Amino acid sequence: MSQTIPSTPPGTAAPAGTPKKAAVASFLGSAVEYYDFFIFGSAAALIFPKVFFPDADANATIMSFATFGFAYVARPIGAVILGHFGDRVGRQKVLMFTLLLMGASTFLIGCLPDFNTVGWWAPALLVLARLCQGLSAAGEQAGASSMTLEHAPDNRRSFFTSWTLTGTQGGQILAALVFIPVLAMPDEIKYGIGWRIPFWLSAVVVVVAFFIRRTLHEPPAFAEAQKTAQISKLPVADLLKYHWRDVIRVVACAFIAAVSTVFGTLAISYAKNVAGVDGTTTLWLVVGANLVALGTQPLFGMLADRIGRKPVFIYGALSSAVLTPVFLLSLESGSVPLMFLAAIGFFSCGYAASNAVWPSFYAEMFSTKVRFSGLAIGTQLGFLMAGFAPAIVAAMGGIKAGGWVQISIFTAIICVISAVSALTAKETFKVPTKELGLR
Repeated sequence: MSQTIPSTPPGTAAPAGTPKKAAVASFLGSAVEYYDFFIFGSAAALIFPKVFFPDADANATIMSFATFGFAYVARPIGAVILGHFGDRVGRQKVLMFTLLLMGASTFLIGCLPDFNTVGWWAPALLVLARLCQGLSAAGEQAGASSMTLEHAPDNRRSFFTSWTLTGTQGGQILAALVFIPVLAMPDEIKYGIGWRIPFWLSAVVVVVAFFIRRTLHEPPAFAEAQKTAQISKLPVADLLKYHWRDVIRVVACAFIAAVSTVFGTLAISYAKNVAGVDGTTTLWLVVGANLVALGTQPLFGMLADRIGRKPVFIYGALSSAVLTPVFLLSLESGSVPLMFLAAIGFFSCGYAASNAVWPSFYAEMFSTKVRFSGLAIGTQLGFLMAGFAPAIVAAMGGIKAGGWVQISIFTAIICVISAVSALTAKETFKVPTKELGLR
């Protein structure tokens, strides 16, 4: 059964410069959201085992990584709720909500009491705040990607949507830069008030992003669908009826996101516990690789507009599988320049290809009526793998001597699953926006 999405009449075209404005708003919003998200990841690897758990041993590290993963449990639930309202009420309104929820949750984490003060209530409250972060993140990338894609010209959708994920890299850079001086503090300050400062600083960037995002209008295609009563009453029902295969495909492709948590969270712990690399150096590796990715991801987006989404995405997945052991072994080399080269090759020139392209690749599988829901639900179910990757691999011995083998095998499996799933998708880079997702 076909779904009819009316084309946008000439009089409702987006104002000049709207694609750029949408890309900038997506970049900044994602940077804020994922600054908040990544400072939690850094703290989970380096701070929380000593603050929120009774014994700072391997078990505390595993439990700390588990709190990192709890956000990914909330994300599929948030995807259903926020996807529904994103397809019913509008992309911009939901994106304002996600921004404020993430900001409030992150600020409150900085106010939580530690284990010595309230016992097991401390990690319980941490999990609650982390769940709120997950609910917020569930709608952020899906909403930003949907809005940017629907504002973009047909022949540049991948380039403009790549800025959503480039904003994610910006947030990771900012998170690492803020944590570096925290790690340099004396222990009594670092584990007292020092670690809280990055969480409190999120309030500043939330305010900046709020005023930028609130001026962005709904995309013409969605606005026209509202005017002509083409909005789905129950987007999830339509999604599962007409696009269930695409949802499954996106879930499997989204396993690739686990590469990011392997790089940004698990590898930090491996470097510290096995290779003896200090936390400051590993955070600089994250900064360096993400800085280069700020340049490579838009280039991969441009390439996908020329040759297609599938070859660029699959290259990113398979190169990540090959380069994971190279990066991990470089951490044991003792050579900091070699570590930086391996980090840049692995993350900025490998994984960045898939990371840049997936917003357009996944979003183009769905029609305007269900795009927010399809993108949110599919990615958040797949991202569960990313959320629990550190805890799973740590439990397998991945942060012990020789653990690079377990980490590499785990990463290779998820990368191959993503690549094979991408092979089954239709190539959409030449399909006009108004015809995307039609059956």
